[in-house]
Amino acid sequence: MVINLRSRTRSLSFSIGFVLTEEDGPKAEFKVDKNQTHAHTMLAELQTLLWAPLNLNSAPSIAPQGSMGFLAAFSLCVLLITVEAHGALASRRAFSAPTEPLADGICASSVTVHGYKCHELKVTTKDGYILSLQRIPEGREEAREHNATKKQPVIIQHGVLVDGMTWLLNPPEQSLPFILADNGFDVWIVNTRGTRYSRQHISLDPSSPDFWNWSWDELVSYDLPAVFDYVFSQTEQKINYIGHSQGTLIALASFTEGNLVNQLRSAALLSPIAYLSHMSTALGVLAAKSFVGEITTLFGLAEFNPRGLPVAAFVNALCAHPGVDCYDLLTALTGKNCCLNSSTVDLFLSNEPQPTSTKNMVHLAQTVRHGVLAKFNYERPDYNIMHYGEAFPPLYNLSNIPHNLPLFVSYGGRDALSDVLDVDSLLDALKFHDVDKLSVQFIKDYAHADYVMAFNARDLVYNEVLAFFKRQFDT
Repeated sequence: MVINLRSRTRSLSFSIGFVLTEEDGPKAEFKVDKNQTHAHTMLAELQTLLWAPLNLNSAPSIAPQGSMGFLAAFSLCVLLITVEAHGALASRRAFSAPTEPLADGICASSVTVHGYKCHELKVTTKDGYILSLQRIPEGREEAREHNATKKQPVIIQHGVLVDGMTWLLNPPEQSLPFILADNGFDVWIVNTRGTRYSRQHISLDPSSPDFWNWSWDELVSYDLPAVFDYVFSQTEQKINYIGHSQGTLIALASFTEGNLVNQLRSAALLSPIAYLSHMSTALGVLAAKSFVGEITTLFGLAEFNPRGLPVAAFVNALCAHPGVDCYDLLTALTGKNCCLNSSTVDLFLSNEPQPTSTKNMVHLAQTVRHGVLAKFNYERPDYNIMHYGEAFPPLYNLSNIPHNLPLFVSYGGRDALSDVLDVDSLLDALKFHDVDKLSVQFIKDYAHADYVMAFNARDLVYNEVLAFFKRQFDT
């Protein structure tokens, strides 16, 4: 079978033909139009980036006409189609805008309507990002009774490509923030930089690439400390923390450097992400291994907006790849979730996904490819030396986490992102943790999104988290 694709951008006219054969496997023939010397140079640079993650001994040299590996050529084609579409529609802001913020914020739309008190707050990080927080200071019945009892604070941190709203999509009796508030906790919901309610900066605009020059390293260095400092100053109490997915990654990385631990009472890690080598989502693995993140950074696509045309084109092209089934995109990314109501999924899809930085997605892809928990790799020794003083990025050493820090870890048997084998590696890194300070829960049928939106998460997970927090308070 032969598939011919052709595109023409302002700077590059090219054609790529995909040739699928039973004898030799997939190959791709490409040809650059005549008098396109600069385009040939661009292709050579792009192929170097695309070929590296495939772990082959060598990449074939590019001539004005030649062949390359199927995945590399496929990714190159995706990239160029994406860049072309992005350029053509750059003036149409509707394509690049994130999910629009609700006029009155998360409190008015999703909290006070259920009879809970809620405060919209702002916190500024040391690097100038203005983060949105929602505080639910007490339970519904306490609000009616005007109970002023001092509560234990709990910070709730969402994962990548979503925001704080994702915790509030179920009815109150099934949603973690409300359950915590009704059980006597002072709840603080965080919205990571770049999401719809945290798109402000003291000097930068989201339309500027500089606004998006960060990865989860900066969430470790700036966002979490700013939130912890603010909550601690307001409550004057040590803080309980709940993270999901990337929310666990940034917490673990922070704990390895001794940050936050003096303000922390305990931490619950749901679908923990530290290692990603065994991630089983075909869509995620293909995206990580095709190295597209580094290339989109090269072309200035600083904001990774899943609702924008460039990223949507990229995802659609990946979904067309053999072995990738995107009929149910949520399942394709997170695993087969057991316990989501269709109404909750509909709400999720109307509110999420949210933007992040392309650099952040690149950093996560590096974690998949390199199999270590490390700071952002600039891929060039001189750049790494400039940032870190050494040729390779420093590691986050999980064994540095204080052994007496109370940790609760819960993971699922169907999770395609937080794979069982990767969580086993995390637990192995915590093998010297004090036995009475580490609680581990395994739920065979749970996948990644179940921990946030499952109709039975209260019975299976949240009640265990509550019991864990209360044990730490009693000791």
